[in-house]
Amino acid sequence: MAEFKHAFGLSKVEVQNATPPGTVTLIEHLQWTGSDQIHDEVRLVPQPSADPADPLNFSRWRKYGILFSMSLVPFVVNFASASIASAFPVYAATPIFGFPPKPFSELTHLIAVTVLMLGVSNLFWVPLSYIIGRRPVMLLSLLLLVFSSMWAGLTTNFDSLLAARIFMGIGGGPADAVAPNVVGEIFFVHERGRTMAFYTVLLSAGSFVGPIAGSYIAAHDGLVWIHWTNVILSAIAFVFCFFLQPETLYERPIPAASDTLDAVDKPSVDTKEVIATTATSQALYPPYTFLDSLKPFTYCGGIGRKFLAPLLTLRLPGVWLVSLWYAGLVGAIVSISSVGAQIVASPPYLWEKNAGLINCGGLVGAFLGSVYTYLVADFTTKHLAKKDIHGYSEPESRIVTSMPALFISTAGTIIFGIIAQNPSSKGWVGLEVAFGMVAFGLMQAPSVGFNYLIESYPVIAGDCFVAVTCSRAIIAFAWTFFVGSWTHDAGYAVPFGIFGMLLGVFGLLTVPYWIWGKRFRIATAKWVEIPM
Repeated sequence: MAEFKHAFGLSKVEVQNATPPGTVTLIEHLQWTGSDQIHDEVRLVPQPSADPADPLNFSRWRKYGILFSMSLVPFVVNFASASIASAFPVYAATPIFGFPPKPFSELTHLIAVTVLMLGVSNLFWVPLSYIIGRRPVMLLSLLLLVFSSMWAGLTTNFDSLLAARIFMGIGGGPADAVAPNVVGEIFFVHERGRTMAFYTVLLSAGSFVGPIAGSYIAAHDGLVWIHWTNVILSAIAFVFCFFLQPETLYERPIPAASDTLDAVDKPSVDTKEVIATTATSQALYPPYTFLDSLKPFTYCGGIGRKFLAPLLTLRLPGVWLVSLWYAGLVGAIVSISSVGAQIVASPPYLWEKNAGLINCGGLVGAFLGSVYTYLVADFTTKHLAKKDIHGYSEPESRIVTSMPALFISTAGTIIFGIIAQNPSSKGWVGLEVAFGMVAFGLMQAPSVGFNYLIESYPVIAGDCFVAVTCSRAIIAFAWTFFVGSWTHDAGYAVPFGIFGMLLGVFGLLTVPYWIWGKRFRIATAKWVEIPM
């Protein structure tokens, strides 16, 4: 507690001048020679080495290939997790698993266990990615997803399907923790908002496209083809990752004190990106070829320490903030997805095979949320760094952009429950809009929250993602596991009203962290390794 007492005892000027982990010089306030004119140059942070194998030195097209493959994986994983939701009315109406048919409240467990394992499995996957590398972990997990999806397609027993869905969740875990870490390892600070927005839109789109497609697949090709579609998509994602994802686990050398700044844009432009390179000549490093990028694995050791590391991140307040955001938003989205098809398949809507279209509102909201994040996130970071006297970029500048979206998603959750409780012939419009409002907010957790963790705790960001995904999994599992029986007993207004209240509380925690977030990082600086 002494560290927190010290941090909160500092004056505003002392806090402004402090450089805890996460505070970096993004903007150089420079003066033209022989002129009083001040111009700004954007530094490339982190500073790349001269090594061709350094992920920051990958070509632009290679980086885009990695970004696409790392975004495709969560799309496929969330598609596989959610596509079965729209088939619940069919499962509940026919004795596919024996007589009597499984009730809707029990069918929601098929999604709940997958959501749980998507998070908890990262207690294994993320430490393993620090030991043998990101590439083998992604490939192994996708193979597990392929074979567990086959299992789901071949079984005709509910308990066996439930077990297959558990293993599907384990296979999909790295999509939420390892994949965003890879994206953070290949892009610079001022690029991450836009690149994470792309990652997030595909991550979220899978949760909405899956149920839409699932309802039509079940109607035209049969329920079993929902699972075989998952097999096909998982296999495609494996191929993309095999060829497009090189290893990005890289030990960065310490930059030399004599590093120089070289402008990469035209000198006539007032705002330029500049790069600090190490004094070590690139000629000292071996070339990095395409075959080198297909290296199956690496080994870094430290097994015990790396499996313990995710637990130690729970000491960091920022991890709890993002965990609660993500947990509340995903819990609301998954709960709506679980019951949405059941609502519009019942009177007065009777959408039948079109029940999956309830997710169209979520898809539109996700798209608008990603556009908002793409346009605002990096702009805000650079704008606030330019205003700072030192040109510092503070991770807290990102969470400013999340506050309006978190408010909108809270309102959307409550509105959805009220309209679902009071059905009418035009009520589906309100359901779609409310779903879209929640999806709009969902974009902020990975785009803004994950970037916040990457920039605040760059060396241990992957371990932070474990804590975030586990917290998300536990809360989302609880909400999804009980939402079927709860809405059956109490209606929709009460459960979703409580979900909205919790989401609102989680969102309000952003305010004190926006004000005192840097003080929290100062207090916890000794718990965070300084990046090389």
